[in-house]
Amino acid sequence: MALEYKDVENKLLLLYLINMMELPMTRSQVTDFVIQNDLMNHFTLGENLADMVERGYLEATQENTSDENITRYVVTDEGLTNLELLESQIPRHIRNIITQYVEENRGKIKKGYEKTAHYFPAENGEYIVKCGIYDDKRDTMLMELSFPVVTREQAKQMQQNWNTNYTTLYQKILLTLTETI
Repeated sequence: MALEYKDVENKLLLLYLINMMELPMTRSQVTDFVIQNDLMNHFTLGENLADMVERGYLEATQENTSDENITRYVVTDEGLTNLELLESQIPRHIRNIITQYVEENRGKIKKGYEKTAHYFPAENGEYIVKCGIYDDKRDTMLMELSFPVVTREQAKQMQQNWNTNYTTLYQKILLTLTETI
């Protein structure tokens, strides 16, 4: 019984962390947090993330960069609903640790998003693709676009196209928007 409670608590703290960050988090960012704070071991973390993706509480997206494959996690609507119902079950000291971590690290994590392209499920079974470019020197957003698409395959294709061509696309969009018609 205690093992089941700890498993639920671990899943809730992961939902809480990712939701509080307000940005998709990479597996390594989540791992660093839980290991640094001695909240769970690497094996338990992997099991919990996989289970929450399978149950639809988290959406895991793959981002292929030139040198590695990165998994990013975002809380789904179903995950958010469960978090709202059970957030009080997360011990206050754990919520405080997460809040402090988010306050100290959101800027660093956000700066890692010079260019972003993520997709997540929408309520109607479709997907939303969010693409953006950020200036990490000035800590400002240069452009952020959101597109609804019908299938996951379309979302993946848009994500891949943005990641591969974001500089050219940004320039073309900016030029188009600033020319006189």
